[in-house]
Amino acid sequence: MPKMIFVNLPVSDLAAATRFYEAIGCEKNPQFSDDTSSSMVWSDAITFQLLTRDYFSTFTPKQIADAHRTSEVLLALSRESRDDIDVAAKAGTAAGGRADIREKQDMGWLYSRAIEDPDGHVIELIWTDMQAAGAPGA
Repeated sequence: MPKMIFVNLPVSDLAAATRFYEAIGCEKNPQFSDDTSSSMVWSDAITFQLLTRDYFSTFTPKQIADAHRTSEVLLALSRESRDDIDVAAKAGTAAGGRADIREKQDMGWLYSRAIEDPDGHVIELIWTDMQAAGAPGA
């Protein structure tokens, strides 16, 4: 089995969260989804497991963070281009998210925007020109 990452996120409205992650480019895997979770595939190696707060609580004895009030994690997802980032940010906003929770970053060789999902989880959409990133002065 290849190395993979499964990012488990507590959500208050599973349908709304599912729509948001579909809007930014994930595909729902029905095999691992039900009325308590949506398995949202980002790539062959990365999957977001959206779990209702009640279901999420069965995996931890700790209090579940309110991502609208506290920072729990910053997740960075690469995109193919600057335009792809802008399209995803617009689609995520239309699907209940909030774009540009901080200023856009544009360093020429790196472009990023931060968006929040409906539950306040921060998604950093990033594009990097890897050739230019290694150039002197980049």
